Amino acid sequence: MTGPAMHHLDLELGSLDILVANAGIWKGAAIEKMTDRQLSEMLDINVKGVFSCCRKAVPLMRKSGGGRIILVASTAGQRGEAFHSHYAASKGAVISLTKSLAPELAADNILVNCIAPGMVYTPMVSTRGMSDTLREARRLGAPLQTEGTGWDIGEAVVFLASDAARWITGVVLPVVAGATAGLGMVPVPASSASAT
Repeated sequence: MTGPAMHHLDLELGSLDILVANAGIWKGAAIEKMTDRQLSEMLDINVKGVFSCCRKAVPLMRKSGGGRIILVASTAGQRGEAFHSHYAASKGAVISLTKSLAPELAADNILVNCIAPGMVYTPMVSTRGMSDTLREARRLGAPLQTEGTGWDIGEAVVFLASDAARWITGVVLPVVAGATAGLGMVPVPASSASAT
């Protein structure tokens, strides 16, 4: 959201209660082949865009006595991502921004949290020509063995924007079908001790 858009909100509505900063592009590049232009584009959209929205939203939220800022990062910002190092670094920056703004804005009753989606199936992913085989492998790679969509991320955003999350700030919520919890139970042969 640009400065003029925020100004319009201030004039028309007088306040801003919730900001969801969901800016992002995802393009691959090996580190030795990555151009300065590719790096700048990634950082301009994924980091500067989010930072700019927060900077412009905070005065409006202070004016109305508080609010919710929900940033959308990625699990790539926590674990890294080969051939997408600039993407992972940009999403790591969004996570750090969350952790920095939460204590900075707490006294103003502005709660700042972050959603870290895993490998959900979105237009950004589908337009890259994902095969059915890879899609199935991604689905089976998490304990819930279901494919996430934008709706799953949206539900997490709704929760963090609701009164049910009134005591939550500075949190990075992974929405990943359990992928960060491990791969579940691995079958093992019964031991002699358990046979008795």
